[in-house]
Amino acid sequence: MERIKILNVGLDNYSSKELLEKLHDGVLVTPNVDDIMKNQRDKEFYEFATSAEFSICDSRIVLLSSKFINKPLKEAIPGSSFFPMYCDYHKNDDIKIFLLGAREGVADIAKKKINLRVGRDIIIETYSPPFGFEHNPEEIEHIVGLLRRSAATVVLVGLGNPKQTKLIYKIKDHLPNIRLWLALGATIDFEAGNIKRAPRIFQKLAIEWLYRFIKEPKRLFRRYFIEDMPFFYLLMKQKLGLYKNPFKQK
Repeated sequence: MERIKILNVGLDNYSSKELLEKLHDGVLVTPNVDDIMKNQRDKEFYEFATSAEFSICDSRIVLLSSKFINKPLKEAIPGSSFFPMYCDYHKNDDIKIFLLGAREGVADIAKKKINLRVGRDIIIETYSPPFGFEHNPEEIEHIVGLLRRSAATVVLVGLGNPKQTKLIYKIKDHLPNIRLWLALGATIDFEAGNIKRAPRIFQKLAIEWLYRFIKEPKRLFRRYFIEDMPFFYLLMKQKLGLYKNPFKQK
């Protein structure tokens, strides 16, 4: 499938149903506006994210952006909405999932709720890495050991980007027992009930970001109004044929 480009980020044009049917092996990433802007600044993140077998539109803003450049995507598939569908889709098979991420104890709550909803132990293990783990080689090796010994075949990594995508690509080749990696941000928190989705009206109007900002203004002000705002300028440049990938080899 040809990927639709929003700036330098390729997006697969799947519906939720098509994605569920095709998602068996590899890495799934779900770019939103913030991820797309990080792809303008972080070369390592860009190279890893570009390598993912599945790259899916995460937000309605990105969906509307695809229509703006006359390359419309079928739908937005937020990770927090897709993961419950994925668990339900595999409730009667042998898929076993490891939850990696969130604060201490949160993944265990998510595990209990998911397994109760699905009706079997589809989530078999969890682990919450300590703050700053990505700078500690011993901790990363500990994570590799946990996953190597696990019976899980799927790992949901919920650590935020670029951290989660970089971790996946640094460890996945050491773990042939893991068939599928899901880089799904705050999904573990959503499943635990630790974070609530915006009301549907916010989602339909593509202003779910505003709901989150109202909830956490101090944490999200810089992201939304400083780091991500240039997205719309760059999108206009793409519309006019003037955008250039900062990491494209000459």
